[in-house]
Amino acid sequence: MGGEGGPETTVPATLSALNRHPEMTVLLVGDEERIEPVLQLARADTAALSRLRLCHTPGVFLDTDKPAAVLRSGQDTSIYRCIELHRQGLASAVVSAGNTGALLMLGRHLLKTITGIELPAIVATLPLSGSNTLLLDVGANLACSPLHLEQFAIMGSVLARAQFDCAPRVALLNVGAEDYKGTDDVRAAAELLESNSAIDFLGFLEANQVFSGLAEVVVCNGFVGNVMIKASAGAANAVRAEVLRAQSDSASAQTDSAALDLLNPQRFNGASLLGLCGNVIKSHGNADVLGFSCAIDQAYREQTADIPELIRQAVA
Repeated sequence: MGGEGGPETTVPATLSALNRHPEMTVLLVGDEERIEPVLQLARADTAALSRLRLCHTPGVFLDTDKPAAVLRSGQDTSIYRCIELHRQGLASAVVSAGNTGALLMLGRHLLKTITGIELPAIVATLPLSGSNTLLLDVGANLACSPLHLEQFAIMGSVLARAQFDCAPRVALLNVGAEDYKGTDDVRAAAELLESNSAIDFLGFLEANQVFSGLAEVVVCNGFVGNVMIKASAGAANAVRAEVLRAQSDSASAQTDSAALDLLNPQRFNGASLLGLCGNVIKSHGNADVLGFSCAIDQAYREQTADIPELIRQAVA
């Protein structure tokens, strides 16, 4: 029910994901009076409906609601019910475009964090064609201790190893590459990572180096990461729009447009809430059908790889 599009976006995206993954089943949690008409319109377009069922939950937790209220009075909302179904083992992953703060609060309250992880982190894939770079945290924790940043590096390495099939290199996002630059917490985190033999720590990266492919995992606090990921997505959209406008009369416009679609930030939608005892994926609120479908793909990959268990082993 969340996001700007609501069921008109999430339902077609779900049907698309079901067609790509014939072994997957889906629970659509929300107001069936709004969901069912959208399903009826799409019913003739898919053979996947036998693997989909509705879980009627009339309440909706709005983006304007204070996150803490979801624990007091949000039990009848779709976002609460989703996490509860996951906790009960009736679903193996959750995808939501709803209130980020509420999703985090419910994850920590109902699912709990993995032993040895103090704070969950939101991790996103950089919006770059063929990108093999994860950025975390991108908004869960505005201020982080050096220990938290080390834990983010461990979790990001686990996900990068599973997602990219590589030996991940880790860097800390900083205002300079020199050892003496950055805040006290960033420099202290660097010392922790340098002494952690399980982490391939490269040192500091500046923002203009994040897209260079030097590191598969870039670590920062949630304030810096949120600004970074949104600025990069905005820049990608601006570049695509300007190039398409300039080439609108070109004979090669169709080919160029196809190439530029590879840079569409919607293709990289789906940010993992790493550190929870479960698989929770946060879709951006402005996700379109492609974007929300990609978030479902991310959830499917993570539950198949059992990322929480891999993190638990790495921390232990």
